[in-house]
Amino acid sequence: MAVLKAFKAVRPIAELASQIAALPYDVMNSQEARMEAGNNPYSFLHVDKAEIDLDQSIDIHDKRVYEKARDNLNMMMEKGWLMKDKQDMLYIYKQVMDGNEQVGLVGCVSVDDYINNRIKKHENTRADKEQDRINHVKYCNANTGPIFLMYKAEEGVNEIIEHWMKNNSPIYDFTSEDGIGHMVWTIEDQRVIDKLIYLFQNIDNLYIADGHHRAASAVKVAMMKREENPSYTGEEEFNYFLGVLFPHNQLKIMDYNRVVKDLNNYTIEEFIEKVKENFIVEEYTDKGQYKPGKKHDFGMYLNHRWYKLTAKEGAYDDKDVVGSLDVSILQDNLLNPILGIKDPRTDDRIDFVGGIRGLGELEKRVEEGMAVAFSLYPTSVEDLMRIADLGKVMPPKSTWFEPKLRSGLFIHELE
Repeated sequence: MAVLKAFKAVRPIAELASQIAALPYDVMNSQEARMEAGNNPYSFLHVDKAEIDLDQSIDIHDKRVYEKARDNLNMMMEKGWLMKDKQDMLYIYKQVMDGNEQVGLVGCVSVDDYINNRIKKHENTRADKEQDRINHVKYCNANTGPIFLMYKAEEGVNEIIEHWMKNNSPIYDFTSEDGIGHMVWTIEDQRVIDKLIYLFQNIDNLYIADGHHRAASAVKVAMMKREENPSYTGEEEFNYFLGVLFPHNQLKIMDYNRVVKDLNNYTIEEFIEKVKENFIVEEYTDKGQYKPGKKHDFGMYLNHRWYKLTAKEGAYDDKDVVGSLDVSILQDNLLNPILGIKDPRTDDRIDFVGGIRGLGELEKRVEEGMAVAFSLYPTSVEDLMRIADLGKVMPPKSTWFEPKLRSGLFIHELE
């Protein structure tokens, strides 16, 4: 059973929602955040990436950054840009991108469900990134960014949400600069809240789609607070963290592509011959870029040309749910043995490009100095859940979910 809890959200006043809502902290660097926030004092980036309001010489993990995040959050509340609801509620968050809709239920989920693996993970986390968000949560005393969660679609939940949206007006309805529509409803009817909570008790597991570091840090802050409060009851807000829960069949995973700086001392001809050992290599003669149309096909942009790569039989084992992922096939048969990239998490010769940027970005990177780029077929939601159910983890940079949840629309205070 999955625990779902209503809460009193801190959220924007309606007229400022579109200006406050911001992309997640981890999809841009500090310089991009400075440009994104620009002349917008309302942007939630002033909380989630508070270094943009400090001198650029200050390290992004400096104590002053977290203090600034706390002060900016308090300022936004004091000025009335953000307000706190007076009763516990659930919320509906609908996003529309290119005509596709995903509708999530916003509430709090249980720290203990995470600990007991009812909230399933598919990625390893890094200690330094966890510590950054631990500090952020502690100083702000709040979950400022929601965890992107999914569950196996449940018709009863969907019917309630659809009925509520049809019969109630949204509190927010705006289109962000990237063309994505955002709509939010409040659910204040206790009977409806209780029904949804009951239905989630019949859902075995939740799955983290995006936000592994935020989830892990929220749980570690909760454990710290439990140690500080040995008589805790389990009902305190710090025992829960903020999530947006989507049915799996509404979600879209995009390709997560790779670019590499050099050919590891191979000539172009030598490199292609090495690739042919485990892939069928065909020069792509059609106009435009090669976007893989099925699993185990790859695109390669090299020396101003696109190639189609098809993994040969024997290059992977279909029974290995992780090893048969396309990101694994590329890593195990090309990036590691040929290009010498043993750990893509730490090797600075490789970079990753989310599919939202398009294949033109791969061409651009290569023309500007990278040696080779690879386009991949997207990992499926079903693969993600299967791997998480088996307690396994996916290779780094396996999934790119779009659209991204906006931060600043819902904040969960821990006390």
